[in-house]
Amino acid sequence: MSLDPPTYLSSLENNIRARPIPWEGAVRAGTITEDDLKTIKSVDKVRKEQRRKTVEGDLESYQSLVLGGSKGKSVLESAAKRTDVIQYMLVLTGDLINDASALVPKLLEHPEPYKPIVPYLTHSSSPEDPIPLLASSVLSSLLSAAQTKSPKFNPKTDEALTEVYKYLSNLTKSHDSGLQDIAVQQYSSLLRSKKARELFWNHRDQTVQPLFDILRTATGFNTDSDSTLYNGGSSIRTATEAGLGVGLQLLYHVLLTLWQLSFEASLIGKGLEKEQEIIPLYAVLLRLSPKEKTTRVLLSTLLNLLSAPSNKSILLPIATTARLPAVLSNLKARHLTDPDLLEDLKALNEMLDEYTSSQTTFDEYAAEVQSGRLRWSPPHKDATFWRENARKILEDDQNALPKKLQEIMGKEWDDEKQVLAIACNDVGWMVKEAPEKRTVLERLGVKGRVMELMSDKDEGVRWESLRAVGEWLRYSFDD
Repeated sequence: MSLDPPTYLSSLENNIRARPIPWEGAVRAGTITEDDLKTIKSVDKVRKEQRRKTVEGDLESYQSLVLGGSKGKSVLESAAKRTDVIQYMLVLTGDLINDASALVPKLLEHPEPYKPIVPYLTHSSSPEDPIPLLASSVLSSLLSAAQTKSPKFNPKTDEALTEVYKYLSNLTKSHDSGLQDIAVQQYSSLLRSKKARELFWNHRDQTVQPLFDILRTATGFNTDSDSTLYNGGSSIRTATEAGLGVGLQLLYHVLLTLWQLSFEASLIGKGLEKEQEIIPLYAVLLRLSPKEKTTRVLLSTLLNLLSAPSNKSILLPIATTARLPAVLSNLKARHLTDPDLLEDLKALNEMLDEYTSSQTTFDEYAAEVQSGRLRWSPPHKDATFWRENARKILEDDQNALPKKLQEIMGKEWDDEKQVLAIACNDVGWMVKEAPEKRTVLERLGVKGRVMELMSDKDEGVRWESLRAVGEWLRYSFDD
């Protein structure tokens, strides 16, 4: 998978290539050696084919130039105080890696293939400092190649990967979309092996969280106000015009990175849902997706996550609660042509159809409660449902559902008050249909919470809590 280099980085590199450097003065100062200068000049400002032949004809010298060796230190170490030389050498190293493929395995044979470069990731705290940007670009190329060459555990590769992830995570938090895109594209180039993806996940507070922040920005939602994940929205284009969205290319690159991560579905699936609510978020993104390429990556990621056997019992119920089947049905009505997209859409539809056809209304209700978020789905207002299931809910599985309901009601839901209204509605039905079991709710503190909500600022919450308390009052003389 190859992505076009970010414009910001290409422009920076071209600018550095064009700057004159007083090489002879650097030699006189002992910053570089005569041999270093000769080696540099033989590939400086020449055509790619000539550069390739020169490098491949003397791999040892170019390995030594970049990483050091028997002839002495790397220029990246000896010229550490010369910003202009370091910037040039990092750009040159990137060019040598791209133009002379035989150099890459030679560099990776070195006992310390990353050591002279990694320190430049922390050259400055400014995200716009060229040196860390250039260093991360070179390291990403080397680390990507290292995984292809030897995907097995390698402490030096894993240590360097961790440092690059740490640096790139700071770029993804930038307000500059150009810097964000550089980081995300480099992430994509690095997630080539199982170990790289596991490391990425292990550092998810730094790596994964900012990516989901970008996705929420694309939809116009954020982590503090994400009720629309369940209630719908306008479109990514509309959000972007309002200053809430992100560019289509950045969105695609973020989705692509998360798709690569989804190949470790068994490891990450439950965690992604618990921490990021990925299923409802992706349902919204599917509804808003403006291009087939974004739709394709969204569907493929969902298919990876939902297909993992260890995820099905948790994620399939959440997918139905998030109305994913309806979103997929709407997608089928679009004029879609991508064969991979259509194949994944068909597979997801079949999986969800099979799951929903096997579920009872009670199963659907239980899945909704266990998801931690309630919506006005049919069971909540269905008198027959409550007549048949109220006792079961209060007796089933050591009061698991009432406990989860109590947990939901314990939150404030400032931006989604209907969740509290629905919870109060459910409590009222339980007390009405199974009054002898109301002590279960009282022991859990549900009655006290319902009474508190009678003074909530939201009219719907006040009404449903008042109705629920009214059911309790029917039996107050029996207490």
